[in-house]
This record gives sequence, structure tokens and C-alpha cells, in this order.
Amino acid sequence: MRKLFIYYSFTGNGKIVADALKNMGYEIREVKALRNLPNNFFLRMMIGGMLSLFNHKAKLLNYNNDISDYDEIVIGSPIWNGRLSCPINTVLKKTNLENKKVKFILYSGGGEAIKATSKLKTKYNCEVISIKEPKKNKDLVGALNLDK
Repeated sequence: MRKLFIYYSFTGNGKIVADALKNMGYEIREVKALRNLPNNFFLRMMIGGMLSLFNHKAKLLNYNNDISDYDEIVIGSPIWNGRLSCPINTVLKKTNLENKKVKFILYSGGGEAIKATSKLKTKYNCEVISIKEPKKNKDLVGALNLDK
């Protein structure tokens, strides 16, 4: 069974998760936004949070939406204002996940993603795992068990 991890990371938390999943046999596909958020923390939180509030779809840099060769797809997203990141909104719009085993890994700096988790479970009938601050909690990331 071929497994793919598609993720977006702005601060490096997604990269930590990607490295752990690569060690578990997942192929990795990083999503890059055509335009990045500002480096200033306050501006990044305000702009990213506002855009995600309105379910904005970011333009992506060379995104390959072909997942036909994979049986299991895990999608990783930071949480912005309790919602998925704009680049991952685009991935979900452009990628046909029908007939795939789908899971989500959400990473955040603090807050819970209760609404995002609920929506994902309802729409995709999938498992959703939340990890707070993967860069600081590498032991939790290393202990991920996706074989449920």
C-alpha cells in the first residue's frame, strides 16, 4: 500500500511531522504557496487568520494533485484561527480524495481546532490528529500511530 503525506508548513512544524512520517514509509509532498505570509508574527496571525476565516484558497507553486498511485493520503495543516491553512484549502479543492483512505494531522501553536476537526470528520469520515507545537513536542510526533 502506497502512502502519501501532503502538507503545508510556514514555521517548520509541518516539516517535523513530515520527517516522522517519512520514517514510517510515507512519501512526502510539500505544498508551497505562491505568496507567503509576512514574517512579522502579529501580521502573519492577523492576515492568515482572516484569510482562513473566509476559507481563502491560496495560489500554489507547482502543486501536483495526482494521487492516483496512492491508497492512503494524510494531509497536514497548521491551524489558523481554528481553521485549515489557505494552501491546504486549495489542496482540498484541487485534489480528488474519493475512494482514498484519508487522515489529517493538524498542528498548532496553542489553540484547539474543534471546528476544523468536526468539519473534516464529517466531510471525509476520517481520523484527525492534533499536535500542539511539533517542534517542541518531537516525542509526540515520533509516537504517531497512523495504522488504526
